[in-house]
Amino acid sequence: MNPRKWPVIGVLLAVLWLFVRGVALDPMAILGEFIIGLGLGLPVAFAFRRFYTERTALARNVRAAPYVAVYVGVFLKELLTANLDVAYRVLAPGMPINPDVVVVPLRVETDAAITTIANSITLTPGTLTMDYDDETNTLYVHGITGRNREDVVEPIRTWEDYALVIFDEERKPGDPVPQVPGAPQAEGRTDGGPAVEDDDDGGETDGE
Repeated sequence: MNPRKWPVIGVLLAVLWLFVRGVALDPMAILGEFIIGLGLGLPVAFAFRRFYTERTALARNVRAAPYVAVYVGVFLKELLTANLDVAYRVLAPGMPINPDVVVVPLRVETDAAITTIANSITLTPGTLTMDYDDETNTLYVHGITGRNREDVVEPIRTWEDYALVIFDEERKPGDPVPQVPGAPQAEGRTDGGPAVEDDDDGGETDGE
């Protein structure tokens, strides 16, 4: 079943209207605001219909809905954790802040998926999406603990696993990450990031 996409988006806008309005848990109030939301959402969706595909795979969207919910939950958890971590690093006497730029090659390839990942990174305290290289499908992420790149990459890979399903990408969760041409690779790594360099005393530099 592939209905036209603009009515589906109109209904989603009507649901969003309910959250924006903060409707009380009363069936009649919810119904009334939902009708108002449809009155606003459907014309907007129709007016901008040329900016998205004409039809949508409704069954696939229903299957992806649980992954959307999990993505939002995982993101909110990371958002809370990152807030606490940044607050600790700012207030700690030693100021354990080691900023650096981390190269993050992506498995997702669609514009919507890449934008979602990039925005999730920027919205999370302590990290910022600086740039995107479309030739290598790579994000450049500034992290407050960027020298300990695993702390930066780990949540991104988790979001990406769900985004691969949500946006119906060719690659699947668990697939290896493409290598970045010309970038140094650490032995045994599959995330395509730069290798971890050694300290003067032979230990690994982890930024801590």
